[in-house]
Amino acid sequence: MSGGGPEAAVGCEAPAAGGNKKKDSLGTAGSPAHLIIKDLGEIHSRLLDHRPVIQGETRYFVKEFEEKRGLREMRVLENLKNMIHETNEHALPKCRETMHDNLNQVLQRLQAATDSVCRLQQREQERKKIYNDHLIASENQHIIQWEDFMKEQHSKQAEVDEEHRRAVERLKEQYAEMEKDLGKFSTF
Repeated sequence: MSGGGPEAAVGCEAPAAGGNKKKDSLGTAGSPAHLIIKDLGEIHSRLLDHRPVIQGETRYFVKEFEEKRGLREMRVLENLKNMIHETNEHALPKCRETMHDNLNQVLQRLQAATDSVCRLQQREQERKKIYNDHLIASENQHIIQWEDFMKEQHSKQAEVDEEHRRAVERLKEQYAEMEKDLGKFSTF
C-alpha cells in the first residue's frame, strides 16, 4: 500500500511524458539507489503525510454516523407512526366513546339537579309568597283591630267622660243639698 495517494516523483526521476526519457543522474530506473529513494519516498509519505488516511477515516466516520443517525431517526419515526396509528385506531375511539357516555350521564345528572333546584326555588318562592300574603293579611287585620280598638277607646272615653260629668253633677247636687241641709241644721 502506498499510503492511499498518488506516488510523487522522488529524487531526480522525472515522469515519462511522450517518448522523451530523461536520464537519471543516479542511474537507471531499476538501480538500487533508485529503489532506495523510492522506498524513502513511500516511508516519508506514510509517516509524515497523513492526509489520505485522515480523509478516508473521516469519510468512513461521516458515513457511519449518517447511517446510524438515519436508522435511529427512521426507528423513532416508525415508532411515532405506530403510536399515532395505535392512538387513532384504538385509544381515540375508546376515549371518545367513554367521554360521550360520561358526558351524557353528567348532562343527565346536571339536568336533574337543575330541575330539582328549579322546583326548590319555586317552592321557596311560593312559601315566601304565602308567608308575605299571610303577613300582609295579618298586618291588615292588626290595623283594622287597632282602628276598632281606637274607636272603641274613643267611645269608651266619651262614655267615661259622660259618666264622670254626671257623677260630678250628682256630687255637686248632693253637696249642694247637703249644704242646704246643713244650712237648716246650723240655724238651730
